[in-house]
Amino acid sequence: MKKNSLKKIPQLSFVLALSFIALIACSSDSVDDEITEDIANNDDADDDSEEVVTELHAAYAAFNSDAVTVYLDGSEVVIETTGLPNHETIYWGEGNSLYKEEPDVALTPSIMSSNNNATTIRVDATPNLTGSTVQTELGTIGIAVSGSSLFNDQEGGGALDQAAASLDWTGAHIGPGVYHYHLEPKAFTNDDDNLVGILLDGVFLYGRKCSATGDYPTDLDASGGHTSITQYSDGEEEYHYHIINEVYSTTGSYLAFAGPFQGY
Repeated sequence: MKKNSLKKIPQLSFVLALSFIALIACSSDSVDDEITEDIANNDDADDDSEEVVTELHAAYAAFNSDAVTVYLDGSEVVIETTGLPNHETIYWGEGNSLYKEEPDVALTPSIMSSNNNATTIRVDATPNLTGSTVQTELGTIGIAVSGSSLFNDQEGGGALDQAAASLDWTGAHIGPGVYHYHLEPKAFTNDDDNLVGILLDGVFLYGRKCSATGDYPTDLDASGGHTSITQYSDGEEEYHYHIINEVYSTTGSYLAFAGPFQGY
């Protein structure tokens, strides 16, 4: 009986070895299948990725080329500006050809001839409108077509009212740092549909009227944005902001943009 048992052992080992090899082969096939599927999924993901932008939006042609340089860098647009506007204001300082006497303006100590107004921002070439809204912060929230910065409705962490007396005829002043607009920039958009500038989320800002209708839009969201044709969208509808047609506080004018951003 023992001899018969010993003879069966090699046969049993051989069977087990074959089974083990088959198991490894099956496992290997399964791993290969998973890898192949992952590669296919990644290819599909690449196919669904954003279309590569190869040229600048037509609206950038409206920017003051003497102050602003705009170019594509991958999926982003880089906007470099001297920050110096191409219109008159008291903040140019006496002696400058663009100096405008404004006796009612409580002039801040700074004038443009003694300030470094240069600013650079980067924005998405194709704004992401699928994420959460983001509140604006102090400082530059966009660049206007004039080349100067756009700010929100705050001044030094408080309401704009406290600095309203220092705003010039076009809703701008200096302090802190750079010359910037808080209100509707009347130097280049005054109760019309003109382009105001580009904001940090890559969305363009226009005047109080809509190019598609010639009138004040009635379908604006909380940011002052909606989707319609603009004079730069080549007949295609696109999301953009407008200056909201509501007088701000005691300024007698309209906030350029208070937010929140929709394109982050």
